[in-house]
Amino acid sequence: MTALRTSRTRLAAAAATAVLAALSLTACNDGTGAHDEGAATTTSTSTATGTASPGADSGSTGSTGTTTSQGSTGASGSTGASGSTGSTGSTNSGSTTGGSQQTGRTSAPKAPASSGRTVTCEGSNTKTVAAPLNRPVNHMLLTVTNTGSKTCFLYGYPSVQFTDAQSEPPVIDESQPQAVVTLEPGQSGYAAVSLSAADGSGGKGRTANSLTVYFYGRSLSGNVGAAAHPALPAKGVHIDDSIKVTYWQQSMDDALTW
Repeated sequence: MTALRTSRTRLAAAAATAVLAALSLTACNDGTGAHDEGAATTTSTSTATGTASPGADSGSTGSTGTTTSQGSTGASGSTGASGSTGSTGSTNSGSTTGGSQQTGRTSAPKAPASSGRTVTCEGSNTKTVAAPLNRPVNHMLLTVTNTGSKTCFLYGYPSVQFTDAQSEPPVIDESQPQAVVTLEPGQSGYAAVSLSAADGSGGKGRTANSLTVYFYGRSLSGNVGAAAHPALPAKGVHIDDSIKVTYWQQSMDDALTW
C-alpha cells in the first residue's frame, strides 16, 4: 500500500513537471510574453536615443521620422522633441535679427549754433592793443580783436586821440581796402599809425602818454559805441604834426605797408 502511494505521488509530480514545461515553451513562442516586453522596452530606449542625437546635431526631422516608425508608440514622442529643437532655432534667428536692428540705429547729428546777426566793432565787443614798432620806424600798430559772440565790422579807420590832442590825425587815402574788414569772434583787424616824420619835417613834436581809440559806424559820419583805451609804453611815444593813420586792414602785412 505504501509503495502504491509512493508511485502515484511520483507520477503526479512528473505530470506536473510536463505541464509546466509545455506552458513555458508556449510562452516563449508567443509575442505577448514577458521576454518580448523586455525586448520592446530595450528597442524603444535604443530608438529614443538615436532620435535625440540627429535632432540635436543637424536639426533634421526626416531621418528621425523613419527611425520612429520602426519603434514603439512611446518613441514617436521624440519627433515632437525634434520639432521643439527647430522651434528653438527660429527663436534664435529672431533674436539675432533684433540685435542687428539695434546696431544699425544711429543718432542724428546736432545742428551748429547760429552766431546771430552782425554788429559794428567797437570798444565793448573788442580788445585793442597798441604796440610801437622798430620797422617801419616811428610807427605803431593797432590790433583790434573781436571778443564778442557775433561777427563785427571794422568800418573806415581808427579815430585816435593822443594826450591833449585837439583833433584826430588824417587818414592815408591810398590805404583804403576793397572791402570792409570783417571779424569773426576771435579774429583780429589791424591799422598802422605813423607817429612822426623820420626826417624831422613834422616839427618839434612832443611826448604822448595816453591814447584813446574811437570807432566809426557804417556811414563814417561819427563815432559809435564805446571807445578803447590801449596802454602805451611807460616812457610814452613821440608824435609830431605829420601823424596820420591807415584804414583798418584784414591782415597785419597790409597795415604795415604804409
